[in-house]
Amino acid sequence: MNAPPPSDAVLQVSRLNFSYPDLPLFHDLSAKIAPGVTLVRGGDGRGKTTLLQLLAGQMPVKDGVLQLDGIRLDEDSEAYRRRVFYVDPRTEAYDQQTPPEFFAAMRKHFPAFDEARLPALTEGLSLTPHLEKKLFMLSTGSKRKVYLAAAFAANATLTLLDDPFAGLDRASINFFIQTLDAQAALPRTGQQAWVLAMYEPPAGIALAATIDLGD
Repeated sequence: MNAPPPSDAVLQVSRLNFSYPDLPLFHDLSAKIAPGVTLVRGGDGRGKTTLLQLLAGQMPVKDGVLQLDGIRLDEDSEAYRRRVFYVDPRTEAYDQQTPPEFFAAMRKHFPAFDEARLPALTEGLSLTPHLEKKLFMLSTGSKRKVYLAAAFAANATLTLLDDPFAGLDRASINFFIQTLDAQAALPRTGQQAWVLAMYEPPAGIALAATIDLGD
């Protein structure tokens, strides 16, 4: 990991251990995720997606402590998860929904969801022609754009994005970078943290910290 992040961490990870039966991944991993954008960098098989799923509370944390906005996952998992936006880009769970139906489902989960931003987000990500289609009808890249638009509108305390550039055209990548930089820099009553899992540092995005899992 690079230089220690500021002490006003949104998420504190303490002594996290995790392994699959034939693959040890994390041993006493500790990190402080500060407001702004943190990169989780690593090669294939180094655990980037697994770490996001653990931070989201979607995989059981058997050894270690996660504390988000003062709430420990092991003490109040429901309150913890309400503050996290994470959608596995490979999921088929929302395939029978149209983008507006998916946004409506996210709006019920996140009390600060900003519906007024959706027209600009869908236009900027070139989703407008696809709004009446169900997600299973969309390309991999277009499905990811739906999830990214929801991530920006959700205003979650912690937003976890797995390889956000995958499947995106250059114009959408540029829009994503501009929107993320603007949103991460906004002063807010409640601080927000964004965690991106990628193989290489993303050009054009100001990073608060990097967690390097190795190659």
